[in-house]
Amino acid sequence: MLLALLFLFTGVTKLIMPVEEMTKQMPLPGVLLRFIGVCEVLGALGLILPGLLRIKPGLTPLAAAGLVIIMIGAVTLSIKISLLAALLPLVTGLLCLFVAYGRWRLAPQH
Repeated sequence: MLLALLFLFTGVTKLIMPVEEMTKQMPLPGVLLRFIGVCEVLGALGLILPGLLRIKPGLTPLAAAGLVIIMIGAVTLSIKISLLAALLPLVTGLLCLFVAYGRWRLAPQH
């Protein structure tokens, strides 16, 4: 739940923040940042809604795996700033990996 809220917050932030402000903080094109924001919001919804609505629970590990890919990119960009800056996206990516594995392999399939 907290992981989904984190991605929902960061995704919505990327969608409502002016592009000029975002590109000052991150060396990426504004369109790509908006796309990442959409992916983060959809990933957050994919972590929560399948289990909540009991519809297509197999989508949860796919959403988590997609968020792992986003976090790999975030770690790569953050590591250029400093190792400490890369710590938060690394931990977040590992949590997503844990969710993906747990929902894919450990959770009983219905």
